[in-house]
Amino acid sequence: MEYLNAFLCGGILCAIGQILIDKTQLTPARILTGYVLAGVLLSALGLYQPIADWGGAGATVPLTGFGHALAKGVKKAVAEQGWLGIFTGGLTATAGGIAAAVVFGVIMAAIFKAGDKR
Repeated sequence: MEYLNAFLCGGILCAIGQILIDKTQLTPARILTGYVLAGVLLSALGLYQPIADWGGAGATVPLTGFGHALAKGVKKAVAEQGWLGIFTGGLTATAGGIAAAVVFGVIMAAIFKAGDKR
């Protein structure tokens, strides 16, 4: 059941993104940013944690999950460090994901040649 919930949750998030691409004039970059913002806002309202509990990796892996992790990190850091946590909490909570994205980006750039394919 855990796999089914993750599949359904992630699939719903992807379907919403595809509908936004097909039916609106939003660019993919704006949709991605909107997903992160939606994760932060839903987390701030206390609505994303139940989704993450139900959907598992289907909710925590997509960009909405990244926004949720940012919000949780800020909340925890503010509780521990005060207002300084606003600046440090999000980066501390998501440092592993950010580092992985940078490292794998550099590796892919070294392996593959970028450029126009014409």
